[in-house]
Amino acid sequence: MRILLVEDEPEMAIALCAALQRHGMLVDTAPDLSQAAEALRQNVHDLLLLDRQLPDGDGISLIRLARKYRADLPVIMLTARGALPDRVAGLDLGADDYLVKPFAIEELLARIRAISRRPSQLVLPTATVGNLLFDFSTHEAFVDGVLLPLPRRQMLVLEALFLRHGRTVRREVLQESVYDFNDEIQSNALDAHVSKLRRSLADSGARADIHVIRGIGYLLKERPDVREE
Repeated sequence: MRILLVEDEPEMAIALCAALQRHGMLVDTAPDLSQAAEALRQNVHDLLLLDRQLPDGDGISLIRLARKYRADLPVIMLTARGALPDRVAGLDLGADDYLVKPFAIEELLARIRAISRRPSQLVLPTATVGNLLFDFSTHEAFVDGVLLPLPRRQMLVLEALFLRHGRTVRREVLQESVYDFNDEIQSNALDAHVSKLRRSLADSGARADIHVIRGIGYLLKERPDVREE
C-alpha cells in the first residue's frame, strides 16, 4: 500500500511515516496543499491521510481533487479539530474516516485495515497464487498457512504483483509501488529486490514464481506442483 500523508508538523510527519513504514507501507509526505496536489496528480496512491489545518488552507479542499484522479481513493482525516461540527463537515465533504489528534498509531493502523477490507475498494482482503497467500489488510504473506517473513521492499514488490496477478506488471509501475518520491533509485535496485524475492519464494516452498518479461516487466504465476512418483 502506498500512502500520501499530508501533514505540516515535521515531527508528527516523521513519526507517522516511520510507524507506517515499519508495518510495510510506502509513504510519501506533503506539508501543504500545493505539494499534496502535485503528488495526487501522479495517481499512484492507495490511501490519503489528510490533516485539515495546513499552512495554505483547509485540507478538506483536497478531497475533491483526490477523487478526480481516483474516484475510490480512501481518505482518512487526521486533525486536532475534534468538535462534532468539524467531524460531520469532514465526513459530509467526502472523508471516509475522521481521527482526532492525539491518537494511538494502533488505532490508525486498525482504521487503515478496516478501509482496505471495504468491498467498495479495489484492494481485496486476500489473494492466492498456488499455496502462496497475501493478506492486503496486514501486508503479510503465507505459504501453506505459515508466515513468510520478508524485508519491506520485497513485501512491497510482492503486494504490487499480487494486485495485478495474471497480468504483466511494467517495470515503471512496479518501481512506483516500491519507492517513494524521496528515494534515490539505483539502476539495478528493482531487479535485485525481485531476484531476492524469487529466492525467498523458492526457499519457502511456494508454488509461485516471478517471470521476467524481457523489456517489459514481471509476471507472478503459479508454479506447477511437481511431485516425485
